[in-house]
Amino acid sequence: MGYRIDPQSDRVFVEEFRRRPIGRHSPGLRRVLNAMRYDPSGKQIILVCKKPFREWVLGEMPARRDEPIKIEDGPIFHSREEAEWEVFRRRWRRHTGEAINLPLAIEKA
Repeated sequence: MGYRIDPQSDRVFVEEFRRRPIGRHSPGLRRVLNAMRYDPSGKQIILVCKKPFREWVLGEMPARRDEPIKIEDGPIFHSREEAEWEVFRRRWRRHTGEAINLPLAIEKA
């Protein structure tokens, strides 16, 4: 069995991801992201690009890979960072039962 997310000790990585959803992440955040990529149900929340570099929506991979992906009608995200943050929030809730009610907060370079 792989790493199980501990909502208390791993909470520090929520803020790290919120500020930098794309790019280099700390080893701890990489461990959390790898755990989030696995779902025992076989289903997985994913990003679907509707218009390259302009629009993204969320979808769900089915447990059986020969079935179609379920694509949500909305919300439509106009930046990949916003979409990645929503995926993170949903996966965090699925793995921990906790909701993250924080807006995206991009780091200034």
